[in-house]
Amino acid sequence: MATISEIVVVLVALLHGCFLVLEMFLWDKPAGLKAFGQSKERAAATGVLAANQGLYNGFIAAGLLLGVFHGAAGYGFKVYFLSCVVVAGIYGAATASRGILYVQALPGLLGLLLVLLAR
Repeated sequence: MATISEIVVVLVALLHGCFLVLEMFLWDKPAGLKAFGQSKERAAATGVLAANQGLYNGFIAAGLLLGVFHGAAGYGFKVYFLSCVVVAGIYGAATASRGILYVQALPGLLGLLLVLLAR
């Protein structure tokens, strides 16, 4: 169970690393426009906000990886950052797009449950 939970935590971290790239570097490029269903005009107007959001996703990814690399001592990091992922995903689903519930909150919740069960 511990190995599976670690794999899921790493996958959630990688997912948030992808969010970082999309929001910080590809926001106004074809991949970013398609991923977020935006026009070039809207992306240009919101680019600074997206970059800030991407940076926060990078912090989440880093925190999750710290938890993994610290083994048993990283338990608190994993629980905290996965909880942040779940809360952010629920908030995003309620305020921005329902799809965020499945792309962000659900993987985070799965990771959190696995980490808690593996302890």
